[in-house]
Amino acid sequence: MSTLTLDAEALYTELRAGVQQLWRPGMALMGIWSGGAWLAERLVADLPATLAVGKPGVISSALHRDDFSARGMASGTDATKIPFAVDGAHILLLDDVLFTGRTIRAVINELYDFGRPASVTLAVLVDRGGRELPIQPAFAAAKISLPPEQKLALTRTDDGRFSFSVKGSI
Repeated sequence: MSTLTLDAEALYTELRAGVQQLWRPGMALMGIWSGGAWLAERLVADLPATLAVGKPGVISSALHRDDFSARGMASGTDATKIPFAVDGAHILLLDDVLFTGRTIRAVINELYDFGRPASVTLAVLVDRGGRELPIQPAFAAAKISLPPEQKLALTRTDDGRFSFSVKGSI
């Protein structure tokens, strides 16, 4: 059995470069609770001031998940905080790990509860494949393959550094 090793800090550097390529004047940045929100928070601090990235929004998928009855009320249900008008906004949506696409679908439903954006562009730290819905990121810092029963989770230390953990067995 091989052990997967991902350097989350190196991937974050790739994500930052990808976001700079995707960024357009007037865009709004939004992170998915919790890993995507961490990424958005750090990007605001790290991106050049010339990009004029404002305070990022945070959005939760908890209330719109199709597996809500199985998962119950997860943490982050009150995490949605959007400091900009959604109607007509061009939104750059960030997530840590893209797998089936179900979280993105739930987040889009949550987003439309606040208005109708002009566009939503998705950037992720890791795309692990296994899509169940036709959702693709405009940018992924890495593409990997994991067995469905394994979970890849982004963690953040007190000083803001990122790392990954892999849970579950093959």
